[in-house]
Amino acid sequence: QVPLVESGGGSVQAGGSLRISCTAPERTFRRYSMAWFRQAPGKEREFVAAIRRPDSSTYYRDSVKGRFTISGDSAKNTVYLQMNSLKPEDTAVYRCGASIDHLRLNIPSTYSFWGQGTQVTVSS
Repeated sequence: QVPLVESGGGSVQAGGSLRISCTAPERTFRRYSMAWFRQAPGKEREFVAAIRRPDSSTYYRDSVKGRFTISGDSAKNTVYLQMNSLKPEDTAVYRCGASIDHLRLNIPSTYSFWGQGTQVTVSS
């Protein structure tokens, strides 16, 4: 199984923006709901945002609503997370996941495939 491949991330000052990407095999992209999770040191993995198949509806955790946008590009089999107005508390390793369970999008255990993770660091 070809893994999910992430790119982007890096370091930015508070208030700045970053975009991270996750490219999936075409079959995975078209059939699976895709989401971003994050995990900060010493904390549990938490749901950030998801785009659901087949209707491409989007979902966000409350703390990122209005700042983050998840989107998909079917021509590139890629899901993006545009992050604006970043805060130090957004610092974490961000990982994308793919799930065939289109209802429980905020639960990590329902995800079948994961990317390797990309570091996002926001300094104050």
